[in-house]
Amino acid sequence: MSTYSRTGTGTRKGGRTSGLAIAGLVCGILGLFILPIVLGPLAIVFGAVALRRTGSAMAKWALGLGVADIVLMIVMFAVAANNGGSFSWHIG
Repeated sequence: MSTYSRTGTGTRKGGRTSGLAIAGLVCGILGLFILPIVLGPLAIVFGAVALRRTGSAMAKWALGLGVADIVLMIVMFAVAANNGGSFSWHIG
């Protein structure tokens, strides 16, 4: 009878990619395009918990994207405040 062992070359502590890291990464990416006020903090929370549990690079990216979402939201609010309360894109 043969035995198989699964060895990985990654540096993750848990051996598997955390679902929270994936959720944080997805929230961070989507937050760049829609609802940064909601998805940015979610990405930060999911990324922080996943970073504490696994220490994966994906969790670090989720944290970074969450912070970028919040910075983008602040910039959008500042631009809207300087334009009389409206924010619009003009292409062309």
